[in-house]
Amino acid sequence: MARPLIPAAAGIAWIAAAVVYVGTEAVAASAFLGYSYSANYISDLGVPDVAEFQGRAIDSPLHAVMNAGFILQGVLYLAAAVIATRALRAGPRRAFLVLAAVHAVGITVVGLIHGSASSAASGIGWMHVVGAGMAIIAGNAASIVAGLGSGRIGAARAFRVASVALGVVGLIALALLEVLGGSTIDGIWERGSVYTVTAWELMAGVAVLVAARRHRDRPHG
Repeated sequence: MARPLIPAAAGIAWIAAAVVYVGTEAVAASAFLGYSYSANYISDLGVPDVAEFQGRAIDSPLHAVMNAGFILQGVLYLAAAVIATRALRAGPRRAFLVLAAVHAVGITVVGLIHGSASSAASGIGWMHVVGAGMAIIAGNAASIVAGLGSGRIGAARAFRVASVALGVVGLIALALLEVLGGSTIDGIWERGSVYTVTAWELMAGVAVLVAARRHRDRPHG
């Protein structure tokens, strides 16, 4: 039997990345008294300090859960990208893999260096900001690249259009966060730039699994 275009393992890893991210976020948020999905940043959940930072009261008892989620999501996303690009012989494989690696490095930095008063005081707070920017920009750019290039491997038009749309919306949300930041809805803009990557992971994962299932069920001579 011929192998499917992209192994199912890639789809499983992308779906797992999305589930891990939103799951660890929900668990950490449940223990953070007064946490607001609209006002607080996602990375507030990973801050180990109990303090006030940029006008937000930070107290995340399950900060280790969120930080593990950041890092594991990056590892799973990159693993899926490696599996997928190794199996392909067409499309923008290198560009997508580079963006996936940048995303994974960025989100790992977010999980290791926190956006907190102590990080700012020690002079490393900028690294958290850079890491977040890497993760968000590269993650959404990877979705756009996947959408623009996957037609060469026979991806459905709906997948291609949705990929580009998600990436563009994510980058617009990030731009709005930069322009309108400092308000009580910063969490909305941030999540608009992050959840688009999560949504793409789910969509890509399901698409890969469906294609693998159809390939397996198809008669092969």
